[in-house]
Amino acid sequence: MALALTMDAAPPATSGGVNLAQQIGNTPLLDLPLPGTRLPQDVQLLAKAEWYNPGGSVKDRPALAIMQQAIASGALRPETPLVDSTSGNTGIAYAMIGAALGYRVRLYLPENASPERIAILRAHGAKLVLTDPLEGSDGALLAVRDLIAREPGRWFYADQYNNPANVNAHYETTGVEIWQQSGGAVTHLVAGLGTSGTFTGTGLRLRDYNPDVQLVSVQPESPFHGLEGLKHMDSAIRPGLYDPALADRQLRVSTEAAHELARRLAREEGWLVGISAAAALVAARQIALEQADLGQPAVIVTILPDSAHKYLSESFWQV
Repeated sequence: MALALTMDAAPPATSGGVNLAQQIGNTPLLDLPLPGTRLPQDVQLLAKAEWYNPGGSVKDRPALAIMQQAIASGALRPETPLVDSTSGNTGIAYAMIGAALGYRVRLYLPENASPERIAILRAHGAKLVLTDPLEGSDGALLAVRDLIAREPGRWFYADQYNNPANVNAHYETTGVEIWQQSGGAVTHLVAGLGTSGTFTGTGLRLRDYNPDVQLVSVQPESPFHGLEGLKHMDSAIRPGLYDPALADRQLRVSTEAAHELARRLAREEGWLVGISAAAALVAARQIALEQADLGQPAVIVTILPDSAHKYLSESFWQV
């Protein structure tokens, strides 16, 4: 696990400035108030605000690591475009970094991805193939696998669901940052499952620091859900990175509960968080309340993958 998030291929920063790659990571850990939730002083709920990354999401971290490794190995070259499936955020990160470094990007994503995500991808110059919305992220994954089977050698297949650099990025950065920012006090990690790279890499790093840290994974409660970016692992194509034995607990969250908390956070606390972020907060709040009921002190950290800015066209905001 020795992959660091720096990129030798990136242009050097000008005097007094930083380049795009250097802006990825070191996001703040927020003491985020939750509407209608009162916790004792010895139970703290903290949230890693990943929308501070330049691409607006936690996926900047693995995308940079995957591309860095591929450039170093020669697998990604200007004449060999990057291709992958995405629900949006990883694709945005690929497209952003590709634009900065001069690499072409082609992405497969469900046609019902939010209009904001599709617009951002096109603004960065990515070539898009929109797949059947009823098949979700699995449909996009199968489509890109079919492309690779038909046209071997023409593409660099980033394969975010199975690429170890995804996990390594979080092991080397996200987990380290949480440990340092919490002063080593973190007792619980709560994180959603998509590729599972965030949960796995961050969890493994925190466990290295303290084997007693409790790891709580979050996924949708049913196969048909509106929690964009999260996978219902029992019914989806399981990522190769996913290890069901890693979590001490697995919590399932409904789309309605996530939507309600996202609305309340926006209207009562002023925070615009993304849908998967709201789902993670639903689960983190459950853990916090359980710890309070037991009278046990805790520092619960959850990861907010992005803000609400890519989802404002969703109708649930109008309820």
